[in-house]
Amino acid sequence: MKVTIDGQEIEVAAGTTILQAARMIGGEVVPPAMCYYSKLEGSGGKCRCCLVDVTKGSDNDPRPMPKLVASCVTGCQDGMEIASKASPRVQEARDAVTEFLLINHPLDCPVCDQAGECDLQDLSFEHGKLQHRFIEEKRVFEPEDIGDKIQLHMNRCILCQRCVLVADQLTDHRVHGILSRADHSQISTCVSAAIDNDFSGNMIDVCPVGALTDKTFRFKSRVWFNKPYNAHRDCDKCCGKTTLWMFGNEIQRVTARKDIYHEVEEFICNTCRYDHKDVADWVIEGPRKFDKDSVINQNNYTRKLDKVIINTEEGILEGRPRDRKKISMVEIDYNEKIDGNPVNSKNNG
Repeated sequence: MKVTIDGQEIEVAAGTTILQAARMIGGEVVPPAMCYYSKLEGSGGKCRCCLVDVTKGSDNDPRPMPKLVASCVTGCQDGMEIASKASPRVQEARDAVTEFLLINHPLDCPVCDQAGECDLQDLSFEHGKLQHRFIEEKRVFEPEDIGDKIQLHMNRCILCQRCVLVADQLTDHRVHGILSRADHSQISTCVSAAIDNDFSGNMIDVCPVGALTDKTFRFKSRVWFNKPYNAHRDCDKCCGKTTLWMFGNEIQRVTARKDIYHEVEEFICNTCRYDHKDVADWVIEGPRKFDKDSVINQNNYTRKLDKVIINTEEGILEGRPRDRKKISMVEIDYNEKIDGNPVNSKNNG
């Protein structure tokens, strides 16, 4: 069957959602998604970031849908027409959803380890507002260690429930979930139990914000100072295919490989994630390329950079030798003053 999104037609199979169809097209028509995760069953329909306007229901029933719908849980119909980026109504709704998500979210990006690869940062850059109308106090929770290598910052959590689904679908049992209701809802462990299963680190990878952080990497470095490399090793627990985040010859953290929508391609075990920080443990395939624009790949070594040519008068940028000496810290003689005379000379009075 055929569907049209922002004027672009595509043929999809039965059972395909609007969000999946938009991702097949790619580009700006793809709605943002904070809770949907293609690798996790039952995800989606919670954050409302992916709202779209169905202007034509189908060929059989061409009436438009009266309300905006969540594209991640709405199936396509033959002849359906959808407005995403092109709809002012959709843009206004996404602005409102973003404002709602930021009501309780602290502005601690300068100290958050997720900065630079945060989906909420990308969303607020696109749909955030300079002013906010929330005058009440934000929710405040103390940081909580929910495992020996995972710290939970509930203040940043948007309750997308991805981490709960990971524990449900990758492990035999989970010991954490959503406690309480309404504005008291929070992610926590049951009766202060610790999360110690072999795939618990994947909760960090699926978290779209900085609510779950890697304690072995906290405050070590900004992600844009690291160079990511694809690497693999023989592992009897998982696929062993990872991304190594290196600073010089030091592996500062190991994560699962992600696609352009920040979704994990294959989940990895804690052994690969935490216990192998030596370069000799890995077969490095090469530097990882990023298809999605982010702070990580700005001026990155994997991008082809054109030589900058400045058209100006010949020699105007070279400067005089005396000027170059003034601005070169290496060549400065600290026994000399700027005028070139020695500090203790008679010319200095």
